[in-house]
Amino acid sequence: MNLLRETLFKHQFGNQPRVPPPHYRRKTYLCYQLKQRDDSTLDRGCFRNKIRSRNLDQNQHYRLTCFISWSPCYCCAHNLTTFLKENPHISLHIFASRLYTSNRFGCYQRGLRELQAAGAQITIMTFQGRQGSPGDFEYCWETFVDHRGNPFQPWEGLEAKSQELCEELQAILRH
Repeated sequence: MNLLRETLFKHQFGNQPRVPPPHYRRKTYLCYQLKQRDDSTLDRGCFRNKIRSRNLDQNQHYRLTCFISWSPCYCCAHNLTTFLKENPHISLHIFASRLYTSNRFGCYQRGLRELQAAGAQITIMTFQGRQGSPGDFEYCWETFVDHRGNPFQPWEGLEAKSQELCEELQAILRH
């Protein structure tokens, strides 16, 4: 598995606005884990602006967990919705660092709602874990980054920005 460099992870998954605007962060990075019902990991990896397909046994149930630098745009959300409808044996949980807010490709809010209606769980990545487990950023760091033994160091304002984005996402999904 190819691991992300530390600087690339911090640059692409950083949820803080930057000055000048993040025009240089137009690529979406996706880190994924594919697990079977018994929680055994079948595959994991990192991609930029793509995802590869696999021929999975239609009689088995799989959980696909994705950590992405941007929430899906409308086109990507529509493609994922179609994928879930065609593959009911796969459940999808998306953890996003930031919300994609451009209307260039259509209404991203509608795409997120359609994706949720198709059964996907969509969540904003957080620093604080649940019930003693590592947070999403730390888990991503430990699993998908070539950190060379360096512990995850949260950037200033990470949790506050995550909370703000979480509230924004919940408002989108409620409408």
